[in-house]
Amino acid sequence: MTNVALASYSTLSIYSAMAVLTLAMLAFAIDLARSAPRAAAAPLAAEPVPAAGASRPPAPASFDRPDPPLDRPDPPVAARPAAGVGMALSWLAGALVLLGVVLRGLSVMRVPWGNMYEFATTGCAAVLAAFLVWSLRRDLRWLGLFIIGPVLLTLGLAVAVFYTEAAQLLPSLKSFWLVIHVIFAIVAVALFTVAFSVTIVQLVKSHRETHPPATATFMEGLPSAAALDRTAYGLHIVAFPLWTFTLIAGAIWAEQAWGAYWQWDPKEVWTFVIWIVYAAYLHARATAGWSTRSVNYLALAGYGCILINYLVVNIYFVGMHSYSGM
Repeated sequence: MTNVALASYSTLSIYSAMAVLTLAMLAFAIDLARSAPRAAAAPLAAEPVPAAGASRPPAPASFDRPDPPLDRPDPPVAARPAAGVGMALSWLAGALVLLGVVLRGLSVMRVPWGNMYEFATTGCAAVLAAFLVWSLRRDLRWLGLFIIGPVLLTLGLAVAVFYTEAAQLLPSLKSFWLVIHVIFAIVAVALFTVAFSVTIVQLVKSHRETHPPATATFMEGLPSAAALDRTAYGLHIVAFPLWTFTLIAGAIWAEQAWGAYWQWDPKEVWTFVIWIVYAAYLHARATAGWSTRSVNYLALAGYGCILINYLVVNIYFVGMHSYSGM
């Protein structure tokens, strides 16, 4: 039986989270708008003046600069009221999304991952959790707009397009492998999503460092392209093994449910395609001859495959994984 009251409270919590996320996005946008004057007023680092007659050594490429020592303390965090408001609202929104996911599960007494609506809301909770927990260790206020925007868009799609009434699982989904397989997929996609946002910012930042603009904008207040590239790479390094386990766990579950590890189902194929593209990205990172920009385009292609797998395969392809509920 479905507890209609809990299901309605879950939907109300998701709508409330969307309202709070909208305010958070506006706060982060205001902060970035104010960062342009700060970037323009920031003094340039003084360079040593060579002795008379000595030639100035060439500046190292931005991607070849060594990382700062691990024991060096972070610089003081500047006062940015709008960003502080955005972070506070993000924590509130994250709690509301998580509450909506929990209430959805309690309304039917199962894990809330049985259709596209439930996967989307749980995925948004995972993305917000990854961003917020990470922000406890690093100043990520600059990243807020680029995380909150996609999350808000996904929640909008979930309630407007993907919404499905709370109901019991299909018989084929009633397995402990649902928890194992899907939770790893959700965490991996959450990390890939954060990495996607960072990679987009890195590509823009790299272009602006190569072709400096006439006037400073908020982009000049963001971390360097080299730092952004290292961050995105680290996120991919963590997400890829999780996606690998998702693929393996899905094959084991398929053998138990359908009698074969692999049946060339559209969902299976695209899950493997995603793995191949991200494996190519990581391989290219370790191979000489690839430029940073070309490698990051591979990462964007991998996330494009994730979107196809979720938005196209789940809706328009008929197969053994037709559980969208739409």
